[in-house]
Amino acid sequence: MGNFTNKIDFAVIFSVNKANPNGDPLNGNRPRDNYEGYGEVSDVCLKRKIRNRLQDNKYEIFVQSDDNKKDEFKSLSERAAGTKELKEAGKDKDKYAKAACEKWIDVRSFGQVFAFKTDKKGEGVSVGVRGPVSIQTAVSVCPVDIVSTQITKSVNSETSEKKSSDTMGMKHRVEQGVYVTYGSINHQLAEKTGFTDEDAEAIKEALKTLFENDASAARPEGSMEVCKVIWWKHNCFTGQYSSAKVHRSLQVRVFEDEEQYTEENEDVANSIITKLEVPNSKAVYQMILHRLDGLEVEVYEGV
Repeated sequence: MGNFTNKIDFAVIFSVNKANPNGDPLNGNRPRDNYEGYGEVSDVCLKRKIRNRLQDNKYEIFVQSDDNKKDEFKSLSERAAGTKELKEAGKDKDKYAKAACEKWIDVRSFGQVFAFKTDKKGEGVSVGVRGPVSIQTAVSVCPVDIVSTQITKSVNSETSEKKSSDTMGMKHRVEQGVYVTYGSINHQLAEKTGFTDEDAEAIKEALKTLFENDASAARPEGSMEVCKVIWWKHNCFTGQYSSAKVHRSLQVRVFEDEEQYTEENEDVANSIITKLEVPNSKAVYQMILHRLDGLEVEVYEGV
């Protein structure tokens, strides 16, 4: 493996069209939103999708979802206990963490807490790994309209089920929205986990294709789409600018319709201005990316 050279910041702009991007189990699985009505997609949800895409690209993943497992293990503790490299590390925490990072890309990217019992006496291992890749909760550019639809089932699940076959339920969706999430890759933590430039490229490719193989009844195929991936690469370990300043250099503006849309703005002379392709939206979304002196930035289309 190589090394990770310099700090990276990134952002992803994605659209939602008649889909539930991230249901809240504590609120009847309604799409998540905050008190001001802005839609949210949790960082945990986004990491799950990144892991799935990395797994599709043949990388080994420790935190695999039950419906997409590539091995016979039924839990994380079984996977850890059944891994030869971790067995050989024993209870040496440094060797254990190093072996886990070398084995699984999600461990050396996002980190992981290994706190599992290894025998009947209750003794086990407790190792924490801090990962260099952090990602924020995605928030919609505008407040979202959440539509709730009443649905019925046409058949009972069990013969003895007392409820009638036309029992009603609810299904929720975001009618239309554009979300933005931000993230960073820290050089100091990358050195500790062995995260490399090749791993960073793998994360980038996963972000471009974030919603491939992610279709479900709540998220029909084509209902969620990556619009843009913005990738800032600094020229030093610690970064020329703080992540907060880099993330603020990206703006997404919304206009009510095509008549109000304009690219004229005296404040954006040294900026990248792009109209976003958002399906089935009357509103027009515009990305404004203010350039920061000496900071390399690349903009990619979603795949």
